[in-house]
Amino acid sequence: MIAPTMNRRLLGAVLLAALLPLGAAAQEAHGTRDEAKAMVDAAVAHVHQVGPQQAWKDFTDKSNAEWHRKDLYVFAYSTDGNCVAHGANDRLIGKNLLDLKDTNGKPLIRELRDAAAKGGGWVDYEWPNPITKKVESKTSYARRTDNFDGFLGVGVYR
Repeated sequence: MIAPTMNRRLLGAVLLAALLPLGAAAQEAHGTRDEAKAMVDAAVAHVHQVGPQQAWKDFTDKSNAEWHRKDLYVFAYSTDGNCVAHGANDRLIGKNLLDLKDTNGKPLIRELRDAAAKGGGWVDYEWPNPITKKVESKTSYARRTDNFDGFLGVGVYR
């Protein structure tokens, strides 16, 4: 028979070994900045290839694995702030969110629009994580496309 202290140590070691892969899996479930930028670049090419209207449908369709990888998804806004596509929340489509602010009061859509107008760029902000329900640091890359008066973006939690 193993002593009670040994049982606890053994149990602890077994639990730790079992949980380590879950931590790695959770880490792999988060997209990276490089993956987000690559997805924006691919989304811009997709808009050119199939046209804006079809692209908006593709980006919003959650079953489309090309535009929904890990926790990454594409969103698109017109320069005046109207949401035309949103891979995480299709209820935002058709709403003007130009004055949407993060939890610290940062005008998120305006800053994304401005970063995109400068040739593309990153905007850091605080946003509720839909999985953890906690406000977390997030950054999104936004870029214009020349056949739509607006921008496309993809964000990652930091």
